[in-house]
Amino acid sequence: MKKNCWEIKQCGRVPGELHAENLRVCPAAICRRLDGVHGGHNAGRACWAVSGTLCSGKVQGTFANKHKDCEQCEFFKQVKEEEGPQFQAITALLRKGIMLRHHWLSEGL
Repeated sequence: MKKNCWEIKQCGRVPGELHAENLRVCPAAICRRLDGVHGGHNAGRACWAVSGTLCSGKVQGTFANKHKDCEQCEFFKQVKEEEGPQFQAITALLRKGIMLRHHWLSEGL
């Protein structure tokens, strides 16, 4: 079974989990448009394509600002290795037009 980023990182920032009640829910956990990419739930296996993810306890910002950090992330590397030639980096997702800018960033989520 393929695991999502929140399962690997154990951040608890998904709806119904402890940290989500006290902190913010991560946009990757609720981004339905990326559901199924790399076999993940919502954007759980394509979190690098979602702006405003909450990695390391802080908002990661826009795609342009976060992509270099994501490429160094152990989870990103794991998914890339697991998916092999089927891996979809930010450029592949952009070509498909499925990357999103989440409006809740400006709402202070």
